[in-house]
Amino acid sequence: MRTMRTTPTTPSRARGRVLAVAVALAAATALAAPGAIAAAPAADALDQVSSAVEQAGVNGIAWHTDQATGQVVVTADSSVTPAALAELGKAAGSKHLKIERTAGTFNPLLSAGAAIYGGGYRCSLGFNVVKGGVYYFLTAGHCGNIASTWYSNSGQSTVVGSTVSSSFPGTDYALVKYSSTSHPGGWSAAGAYVGEAVKRTGSTTGTHGGTVTALNATVRYSDGSTVRGLIQTNVCAEGGDSGGPLYDGTKAIGLTSGGSGDCTSGGTTFFQPVTAALSAYGVSLY
Repeated sequence: MRTMRTTPTTPSRARGRVLAVAVALAAATALAAPGAIAAAPAADALDQVSSAVEQAGVNGIAWHTDQATGQVVVTADSSVTPAALAELGKAAGSKHLKIERTAGTFNPLLSAGAAIYGGGYRCSLGFNVVKGGVYYFLTAGHCGNIASTWYSNSGQSTVVGSTVSSSFPGTDYALVKYSSTSHPGGWSAAGAYVGEAVKRTGSTTGTHGGTVTALNATVRYSDGSTVRGLIQTNVCAEGGDSGGPLYDGTKAIGLTSGGSGDCTSGGTTFFQPVTAALSAYGVSLY
């Protein structure tokens, strides 16, 4: 999947699209002798498969290790050709590799939350945080990379804050310092788990729900940007939803990174764990 690209606020800028990972299975199962129990592959064997997938250099894929099945699961978007998948299988081997297909292409989603505008693009505000009595908010790193100042209106005349730091690719989070001091809180940080029912809010599509389908996923977006350690879900998202919050009740879980699909047909979306951003910047939810 791609990261969620920003949504241009002018017709001349290309609209960011959500990278969705929708999956169609293509896997082979080895037959065991009657009464035999297949041994689970060693962790280092799966690490080697995961490393081979990354080194193959194929764009438009996401992958994670499924310890329960002993496989590295690769989701390939519609831009990945059969020839590229064949090369991927050749590089990583087929014994512990499972390949799934999804419609659309993986891209970052620029467009919690409230709409924020910067550099001619729109993203979404994630979670409010504080450090030493100074107030900030978190959003996606690929959003922070494209604007130093953020505004609350599309005309970009009312300043919300300024980007202090951003990280993308590799990780996907940014820290923006508020220009004022009145901001709501009420969140507590939490890690995600597979099967968890979650919701996501963004400035393009509002609030949508779904479940966590994988943890520690790596995504190489269609532009070649790679982000690691992500939460994979079946929650839909679209361009402009980037940076918005993923949550379970009052538990803050993640920041929208990218994906594929849309909120009409569905899709796959990836999220930067919020705990990683909190640790990187030494800030706290409140």
